[in-house]
This record gives sequence, structure tokens and C-alpha cells, in this order.
Amino acid sequence: MAAKLKTGDKVVVLAGKDKGKQGEITSVDPKSGKAVVDGVNMAVRHQRQTQSNQGGRQPKAMPIDLSNLAIVDKNGKASRVGFREEDGKKVRFAKTTGDVI
Repeated sequence: MAAKLKTGDKVVVLAGKDKGKQGEITSVDPKSGKAVVDGVNMAVRHQRQTQSNQGGRQPKAMPIDLSNLAIVDKNGKASRVGFREEDGKKVRFAKTTGDVI
């Protein structure tokens, strides 16, 4: 099945403690159905000090379920993703505006 959300997409959170927040997807794990979004679902992780790292308590974005994310269209609204064929290629488009993503 083709991926509706990919790395680099701008998304909005639909449910959970960060509902309404927007961010960009940094990584996607299709097997577990989760994605890491910048500034969303933050947790504090304790980091050991190294030569290149100060160490201490550092915030880290944790994975969030793909079902709780929706792509942001050109109007800034949450949209579902559809697929269609243009010039022999399968492309993703926003269902609210019909624009190719």
C-alpha cells in the first residue's frame, strides 16, 4: 500500500495531548504505523555526558500514531490524502483542495 504520509510532510495532530499542533515529519515507521514529528509528543530523556554532548535532561520527540496525524493543505487546514494518476504517474493529493502534494 502506498504511504499517505511521508518524511517532510507538514502535518497537524488530530488527537492526544498535542492536539492542534503542527510540525514536519522527520521519520516514518510503516511497520509500526508511527511517525516522529518535530516539536510534537515531546518526552524528557536523560543523556550521558560525552565529549561532543553536554548531557543532562534533554527533550526528544517520540513517535506518534499515523492515525492521529493529518496533512496540512495550502489553506492551513487538515486534509485527508487521496491518490490519482497524472501523466502515467501515481500522485498524492489533498482531498479538501484537490491540489497535488
